[in-house]
Amino acid sequence: MARRAVITAGTGGIGLETALGLTKAGYAVTVIGRNAERGARAVERINTGGEEPAQFLQADLASLDEVRTLAEQIAAEGEVDVLVNNVGAMFPDHTELGGVEASFVVNHLSPYLLTELLLPRLHRVVNVTSGSVMVAKKVFDEVEPPGGYYGFHWYGRAKLANLAYTLDLAQRTKASGVAVFAADPGGAATDMTDGTMRTPKIVSPGLRLLWPLVRRTFERATSGPASAAARPSIIAATDQTLPTGTVIGRRGAPVTPIRAATDPRVTEAVRRLSERHAPLVQVPDGISN
Repeated sequence: MARRAVITAGTGGIGLETALGLTKAGYAVTVIGRNAERGARAVERINTGGEEPAQFLQADLASLDEVRTLAEQIAAEGEVDVLVNNVGAMFPDHTELGGVEASFVVNHLSPYLLTELLLPRLHRVVNVTSGSVMVAKKVFDEVEPPGGYYGFHWYGRAKLANLAYTLDLAQRTKASGVAVFAADPGGAATDMTDGTMRTPKIVSPGLRLLWPLVRRTFERATSGPASAAARPSIIAATDQTLPTGTVIGRRGAPVTPIRAATDPRVTEAVRRLSERHAPLVQVPDGISN
């Protein structure tokens, strides 16, 4: 029986290239996405390059209710050798999903919830991180940090929360044999980068003063092919020699994570926020938790 890999946001960009790479490595791939037409095209493309048939599951990963349903679907099909949480989104304007800030929902709570619900079925987890964690506010008393909303920085903060969770999960599951990794794609020309990184309002006022330089930096960082950006995720998913808790950098080699991601105070604060806003057991309407 073929090994099974599930890739979220796998119908285009880095996610699709990750799916193609895992297919070539012999995995039977399931790609997750919102759009059925994109899903069908992705499956058709994947199936031209591998022996194992791919499948598509439709789910809006911005909805935690749909994440729960998705977890049930995946779990019903059996063990998952690799889960690649590739989903990510940046919002130029302050947005809420279900009453919670959108960046935190999509970039952390969604992959956190899917991973935790599937944990009894998982052998290996790869969470896609980002270099944007370097500019993130490192206070996690609440979902939203103090100060104004700047999409790039809030995206980085949500990715930092997920990186802290990833490294903590690696320690928690070490004895059980579940291997956990983070992978930094470094950036590529994708729908997300093309649609949100062209306006100065995504960065703080100080960086707006340097916008021509910042814009050129963004353009260089997101000009590469998605196939190259997928390489760290593919390595993290397939290299059996890697110790759990390894972070694969954008050049495809292990790197040291940012210090804040291993800070016990950050880890504990992120855990509290995750449990509060994405509880593993749903509470019926009208009953407080």
